[in-house]
This record gives sequence, structure tokens and C-alpha cells, in this order.
Amino acid sequence: MTTTSSTSGTSFTSMDTSTAEQWAVIGEETARNQSRVADRVLAMLASLDTVVDGFAVDQLVHCLQTATRAERAGADEELVVASLCHDVGKAVSVPNHPRIAAEILRPYVRPEVTAAIAAHQDFQGRHYYHHFDLDPDQRDHYRNEPWYDLAERFADEWDQVSFDPDYPTEPLDHFEPMLRAVFGRPRHH
Repeated sequence: MTTTSSTSGTSFTSMDTSTAEQWAVIGEETARNQSRVADRVLAMLASLDTVVDGFAVDQLVHCLQTATRAERAGADEELVVASLCHDVGKAVSVPNHPRIAAEILRPYVRPEVTAAIAAHQDFQGRHYYHHFDLDPDQRDHYRNEPWYDLAERFADEWDQVSFDPDYPTEPLDHFEPMLRAVFGRPRHH
């Protein structure tokens, strides 16, 4: 893993007293250490192998199956990586996991991909919300969004069907080069 400590250091203790030169050093070091983003996301994904919560597979396998389905369906690199990372927020918190994942992805993928990931639970809800006396048509609130069809395809074709212990699933190392490429180039905000 890449080190995050400063070799040249900055000496300000408050941003009010910082200089342009100090921020140039911080910018250079941040760019040089960009690979740590992929390292940390991979570690978060790997930690999902302990999150089962009653499902037939752990959440890492679920994420791998979702990404495998996306890739086999011809999804582009950003969408495959987003499919892999869609539940990475469960490493922190299940109730708000879609927004956690979307915020991690936001600087690296197209806005419509971020939006689809942020809303994926409501789209997936079509398949299970009725068990909780919730509105299974929650996705209809997004009907006029330009990313609606993408979120619908993600939820219906890749996400909600990816809890199968017998599905031939690609391993995490299969997706690592793609993940490193996407997280290596921040480009969207």
C-alpha cells in the first residue's frame, strides 16, 4: 500500500495560514498516492466476505456475481466497477449503503452510474419491499430521471438475481485491473 505521509511536509496548523506552495505539495502527494483509493476499495470489498446477514452468499460473492453479470452483458468498465462496488457501503452500514457506495464512486464514474447506484435499493425493492410492507413501486419516483433505464437494468438483471451459490462467478482478482483503472483516474464530480 502506498504511504500517505509527507516527505517534504507542510507546517500549517490551520488552513487559514496555508500557502499556495504548501497546497502544491499536498496536491502532488495526493496525486502520487491515488493508488491508495483502489487499495482501500479492494480491502472494503474483501471485508464483505464476513457480511452474510442471512443471504445464501456473503456480500462479497454477491458483489462479484453482480459485476460478473454486468460484464457478461457487455457493460462498460465504469458500470462493471460500479456493479462490483454497489454494496461496498455494507462494510460500514447496511441502511445507507447505496449512498456510501455512490459517494465513493462519484469522482470516478459517469453521473448516471452514480445516480443508479445511489437509488439501487429502491429499484431492487420491486423484488422484496412487499415483505416489509413497503411500496414495491418505490422506483416509480425516479421514472423521469434520465438514468431510470440503467438503474432498472442494473437492479432487475444483475443485482437482484446475484445470490446464487452455484452461479459461475469471476473472482475479485479478475476485476482488480479494471477497478484500479477506474479508481486511478478521478474525472467526474
